[in-house]
Amino acid sequence: MTSKNVSSGVVHKVPADLREALVTDLKAHTVWEKLTPLARNEWICWTISVKKSETRQQHVERVCGELKEGMRRPCCWIGCIHRKDKQISPSVQAILNKQHRDDHKTDSM
Repeated sequence: MTSKNVSSGVVHKVPADLREALVTDLKAHTVWEKLTPLARNEWICWTISVKKSETRQQHVERVCGELKEGMRRPCCWIGCIHRKDKQISPSVQAILNKQHRDDHKTDSM
């Protein structure tokens, strides 16, 4: 792995798999470094917040592809719930509550 610097987000550090993808894709890395720390944080959180390793790999690949297409943040993402500088909005909280209920339904089956 190369030692090229990859800037982190405001809450999350860049995970190794995403770092590796960014350092091997010059165009995606260039766009990444121009993002705000908040935007980088959204991409990182979106990438690490999945359950399956296959989905995570898809997200890592999509980060690079979508950055090169001009996307500044992940589409249709509720946003990072780990930030302590803002409260979670009522609509996001409702989504999280539903996800929590759905997770417990599948656990009990």
